[in-house]
Amino acid sequence: MISSAASKNPAVAPTASRTHFAWPVRVYYEDTDAAGVVYYANYLRFFERCRTEWFRDLGYGQGELAQREGVLFVVATAEIRYLQPARLDDALVIDACISERFATHVTFDQVATRAGEPICRARVKVVCVDAATLRPRRIPAAIADLLPPPETRAPTVPTKGTPTA
Repeated sequence: MISSAASKNPAVAPTASRTHFAWPVRVYYEDTDAAGVVYYANYLRFFERCRTEWFRDLGYGQGELAQREGVLFVVATAEIRYLQPARLDDALVIDACISERFATHVTFDQVATRAGEPICRARVKVVCVDAATLRPRRIPAAIADLLPPPETRAPTVPTKGTPTA
């Protein structure tokens, strides 16, 4: 499965399986802070792009979610752990898998890696809401049928240990 973005730009090469989606990211100057490392909030942007591209790869861009299904997905909670800094020009891979799936929400475990080494981990819960009212609602069957079942792997947000920086 290659997303439409990849077919337009061969430099963009996501990888997808039934249970995972990985999106490549290059760190640009605009992503860094005064110390020359990725500004902490930008990891959330990277994780958002990965989830968005996964949905696009499944056939639902953000506009199509609202127009065809009448829903949006909004972040309800995000837990993030910074392990190592990323710097200008680093090539990162952002990976996502579903760790929990319920009628109205999905939890993603996500990790940013550099050369296969984790540098940032997150657990992000997104809630399905009605596009008009923004009230929670069931995930439409057409979308739920495309989502893989939750994966049973170790949590991506460690509860012990000290991040290196």
